[in-house]
Amino acid sequence: MAHEPKTLTEAIMYFSDANNCIDYLALRRWPGGAVACLTCGRKDVAYVPSRRLWQCKTRHSKAQFSIKTGTILEDSPLGLDKWLPVMWMVANCKNGVSSWEIHRALGVTQKTAWFMLHRIRLGMQDKDSGGKLGGPNAQVEIDETYIGGKARFMHKAKRRRLSDGIGMQGGHGKTVVIGALERGGKIKARVIGDRKYPAVHGAVRDFVERGTTIMTDEFSAYPGLAGEYQHQFVNHLEKYVDGQVHTQGLENFWSLLKRGLGGTYVAVEPFHLFRYVDEQAFRFNNRATKDNPVNDGDRFSLLCEQIVGKRLTYAGLTAKEDKKPEVPF
Repeated sequence: MAHEPKTLTEAIMYFSDANNCIDYLALRRWPGGAVACLTCGRKDVAYVPSRRLWQCKTRHSKAQFSIKTGTILEDSPLGLDKWLPVMWMVANCKNGVSSWEIHRALGVTQKTAWFMLHRIRLGMQDKDSGGKLGGPNAQVEIDETYIGGKARFMHKAKRRRLSDGIGMQGGHGKTVVIGALERGGKIKARVIGDRKYPAVHGAVRDFVERGTTIMTDEFSAYPGLAGEYQHQFVNHLEKYVDGQVHTQGLENFWSLLKRGLGGTYVAVEPFHLFRYVDEQAFRFNNRATKDNPVNDGDRFSLLCEQIVGKRLTYAGLTAKEDKKPEVPF
């Protein structure tokens, strides 16, 4: 196999060849090199170069399949020469990439670019989402944040409507995201309905193993976890760091998330917010550190491994059962 790309320029040139695209994805989908039928599992399938697909020797309704079948790319009329550079950019641009930028760069409609980005975000969802953070010697930071427009930038009528007579101090009209960061390890984050006891405790139990040392701020919902975790907290009214007790790692993640939402995506509807959280968590969890010198090519390769077994249709993406107004960031 030819030299694999390490930069965006190399990726654009490398993936301009359709055969390179197929070889690259096939190697990650079938690491052993033996392509298997997606229906019956037979491993002696034949490749049809003229159509760039595989043919299973067993007769069944899905004997022919392509590299896109069973992935986030399935049924997309766009070629891999467009898909893979966009995936590279989303995986490696710290502040994300807007659909308008993809629209201008690829010559596709903004609607198509928007759909592409959401399918890629589905591929970025953690494939090991069932595992929990923490352990006997681990330290996990827990924190939550409000996502939504700043009151000072709103029209006074809208500001009055959202405040509903109780002020904007409590995050009224905003969306809550909670996160757990294991120091030296990964982050898990998700959107929750509110900051009340059941939602906060449920998220912490899903994210962190019992008995782990957790560090939080002084928020009143956290002390109830002391019976299950070794809970340490810092009072932000007095200080932000008390020795090893702080949530500054998570504050870094919130900064990255909000920078992307406010600077790149500009307006995100609340029912799509979890997809943007998944996107930022993927890049954060695969960031380059002294112990994990990951590069752009490694991050992109991991994304390509995670696109299998996931599907997002446009109808499913735009099903707005409980639609809320857009939240301008």
